[in-house]
Amino acid sequence: MEKEKQKEAKLKRVFLQKKYNLLTTVLVAFCVALLSGGGIFWLMDRQVKGLESANQAMGKINTVYNALYYNYYKDVSQQKLVDGALNGMVEALGDPFTEYMNATESQELNDSISGSFGGIGAQVQKSGSEIKIMSPISGTPAAKAGLKANDVIVKIDGKSTKDYTLNKAVSLMRGKVGTKVSVTIKRNGTTFTKTLTRAKIPVKTVEGKLATEDKQIGYIQVTSFSENTAKEFKQTVQSLRKKGAKSFIIDVRNNPGGLMDQALAMSSMFVENGKPILQVVGRDGKPTIYKASNELDEGFKVKEKAIVLINGGSASASEIFAAALKQSGNNVTLIGTKSYGKGTVQNTLPFKDKTELKLTIAKWLTPDGTWIHKKGIKPDVKADYPDVAYLTAIDTAKTYQEGQNSKQIKNLQQMLVFLGYDLDEKSGYFNEQTKQAIEKYQTDNGLTVNGTADKSTIESIETKVAQKVTESDNAYKKAVEKLSE
Repeated sequence: MEKEKQKEAKLKRVFLQKKYNLLTTVLVAFCVALLSGGGIFWLMDRQVKGLESANQAMGKINTVYNALYYNYYKDVSQQKLVDGALNGMVEALGDPFTEYMNATESQELNDSISGSFGGIGAQVQKSGSEIKIMSPISGTPAAKAGLKANDVIVKIDGKSTKDYTLNKAVSLMRGKVGTKVSVTIKRNGTTFTKTLTRAKIPVKTVEGKLATEDKQIGYIQVTSFSENTAKEFKQTVQSLRKKGAKSFIIDVRNNPGGLMDQALAMSSMFVENGKPILQVVGRDGKPTIYKASNELDEGFKVKEKAIVLINGGSASASEIFAAALKQSGNNVTLIGTKSYGKGTVQNTLPFKDKTELKLTIAKWLTPDGTWIHKKGIKPDVKADYPDVAYLTAIDTAKTYQEGQNSKQIKNLQQMLVFLGYDLDEKSGYFNEQTKQAIEKYQTDNGLTVNGTADKSTIESIETKVAQKVTESDNAYKKAVEKLSE
């Protein structure tokens, strides 16, 4: 009883203190208005009302916090309540790109921008109650396993992600290089599980080489926009020029974006000084227009003919770059498929305890004022990988054998046909012909010949398909053809 009385007394002191604070605020504001003259009284009155409203809201939050902390039937962590309140405010916005990050999550974000880390290599977002892949980063475990943009991660290591925050999902997928993590994916109504080995996500964001088909074409892949991307890009262009490149293919497919200043710097390299690159519009509705300049690109220009490759995994800064070159660049063509469609700008507010608030502060528009959010950018020339590239990955937790019938088996049959194995049956029924095709595949690739699609057989087939798909890159082929004309 004595303890409960002490708690009640403490709550009353808190309430009285809040009332005193509010009264003091009102009196001070009123005195300032009188001393300054009646001309600003209305403005000050409006501010007082705003302060009063804010104090009332914060007072209510404080009351709920104290009620829960002191009166809930069991002990509650202060940090849990604080984090819950902060996350609740953020989630109320319904914006998947605004989030409160704890110290670990903040460090992970900073690592992705400036350092390296162990993970699967997939950019993800919170969409409603779902954890959705925005884009797998090329060359990472996620990309090699066939994960795609818009795949939904329903489980991590067998546990449902339904109630996970975005940051919790990310932290669970990251970890020590060489360790394993399983993700269960939902795609087009079908679910499958992949076990991935975490790898070092590359710090270097730009790679370049001469096209094997034409040594006068430089191929440059940009995997993300991090702190040194523009510098790396400039160095890559200079290197390829020395090797004989007269034109360039810039590949930002499956590039989830990153830092806006890097996208601006790279875009400016392809755009005549004074021409618009980007418009940023805040809550006041007034656009800030960024134009190509020596200040952005340090006087370095790429005037050679160029083609940019985009797809559904090209998002954010990738789209800024593609749109700028499409609308303001010279001799630049977009080839591929429609981009992701992320047209908002985020900034971070750091706190002393190493947590951060990442919040959407503006939307960005293309040079001509178009907002591509949730719409994406359409390429000038549509070209894509073969249809087999978009088949649902096969669940390796199961073994498939003669007499069974499923969508997974149908995908397996289509993969075998793509690899050149003779199959009339592609409906999903595992018949004798399917068994024979698998036995032949197992024989050809040094696997145990048992006529069933077990884990090792499925993984081998998917690896072969991925290799052949890469060789059947129609967007890249179109780009080479166009630059070789």
